[in-house]
Amino acid sequence: MRQIQVLSAALLSTGFTASAAFAGSAAEPVIEPAPVAPVPAPEYTGGQWTGGYAGAQLGYGDVSGDGALDGVDGDDTLYGIHLGYNYDYGAWVSGIELDYDEADIDIGGGAATVEDVTRLKLKAGYDMGRWLPYATAGAARVNTTAGDDTGPFYGVGVAWQATEQFTIGTELLRHNFSDLGNATGADADATTLTVRASFRF
Repeated sequence: MRQIQVLSAALLSTGFTASAAFAGSAAEPVIEPAPVAPVPAPEYTGGQWTGGYAGAQLGYGDVSGDGALDGVDGDDTLYGIHLGYNYDYGAWVSGIELDYDEADIDIGGGAATVEDVTRLKLKAGYDMGRWLPYATAGAARVNTTAGDDTGPFYGVGVAWQATEQFTIGTELLRHNFSDLGNATGADADATTLTVRASFRF
């Protein structure tokens, strides 16, 4: 009789334990983690102008004589290359650039010819994201068949980042030369308008 009671107690205990384990399993379902969507690649929006660049320009030059060269005028196309470096401070950008334009501008009906112009530029602009409007000034060296001279220039320009490495833009410059070829009073003014393309590196 006692053996039957012990056996019954053992069976009841086993059944209770199994029931508790089953109940515990049912109360704690396995939660699958939610799938994580891939992070899209960031879209390039511009606004970073720090770095070096090099490129080429094509444009138009108009030369007007003054003083001893009064009435000696001419205009024609010009083309060249440029190399520079910009530094982006956040809202403002500054830079330095060296550029060279090859020209073949006859002035005074063949009295002289402007052969080339080399410029050393300082630039300061406002960072508008992909757009960079800027002012520039510096010194220009002009070579002509009537003589050479170094004079100041100033102007404005704008650049646009087509891609992270490629920019296009335009630039308008005003040059002042005096005593051209060491001839007293032989002055000339020149205006250039160019379209520019640059590769940033």
